[in-house]
Amino acid sequence: MRKEFQKNYKQGCFDPCQQTEGIQLRDIQVKEITEAVRDMCIQINHSLSQDMCRVFQKAVNEEKSELGKQVLSQLQENLEIAETDRIPICQDTGMAVIFAEVGQEVHLTGGSLEEAIHEGVRRGYQEGYLRKSVVKDPIYRENTKDNTPAVIHYSITDGDKVKITLAPKGFGSENMSKIFMLKPADGIEGVKKAILSAVEEAGPNACPPMVVGVGIGGTFEKCAIMAKQALTRPADQRSSIPYVKELEEEMLSKINQLGIGPGGLGGTTTAFAVNINTYPTHIAGLPVAVNICCHVNRHISRIL
Repeated sequence: MRKEFQKNYKQGCFDPCQQTEGIQLRDIQVKEITEAVRDMCIQINHSLSQDMCRVFQKAVNEEKSELGKQVLSQLQENLEIAETDRIPICQDTGMAVIFAEVGQEVHLTGGSLEEAIHEGVRRGYQEGYLRKSVVKDPIYRENTKDNTPAVIHYSITDGDKVKITLAPKGFGSENMSKIFMLKPADGIEGVKKAILSAVEEAGPNACPPMVVGVGIGGTFEKCAIMAKQALTRPADQRSSIPYVKELEEEMLSKINQLGIGPGGLGGTTTAFAVNINTYPTHIAGLPVAVNICCHVNRHISRIL
């Protein structure tokens, strides 16, 4: 095998993408990814995901405040009108955040994956008549006029499929997010305090009821990405790690006791869910990120 490799390499005919012994690569045209991203941009800006529909209805049924119940019913009516009339469920159609999980047995053909994703966002926002909210430079602030570039997080996974998750993120809630670099001695009580303080400070500005994504561990940037990705987990699905599941349930209960309520007008439903992801970290740190999302919490996935 080594001699064959050296022979082919010297002759200039070695193709790193060709089949190797025991591995069958699957070709995927990047134009398929463009089409998927385009369709997802339009769909999720017009229709609430099924998990969010379920937690929304649960909140309507369980909200104790009459005003809170009324606000939830009005929000629900808005969602129904948006889906029926094919108009955005929120005027802030967000900055496109993409999680691209690429199987190591996939061979992408026909161009650049990154350009294919950006093109999908471009077409989705233009053809779907969605608001373009992205500026080319954070200081000079000239609008790109097509809502690109997207923010893309890549990961290499097992298998021969590509999973694309899109989460258009509005900035009313994004601006309320926080990172805390806690000391290890702060422990789980410090984590709880950080989550509650972030939500309390956000108040009505995050368009509650909210979904609270939390990342614990890793590094400064890792915990932030985990918090963002936590928002894409179904809002009615708890962590498989027992202590994390307990923490999610405890924090949801405490957040809903803050009294912020739907629309910030008071009530017992300040959050629909608290989704927490964890990762190993350094002995000297305890990073915690709290990424807050509004009541629509748009997220959608496709597998190719």
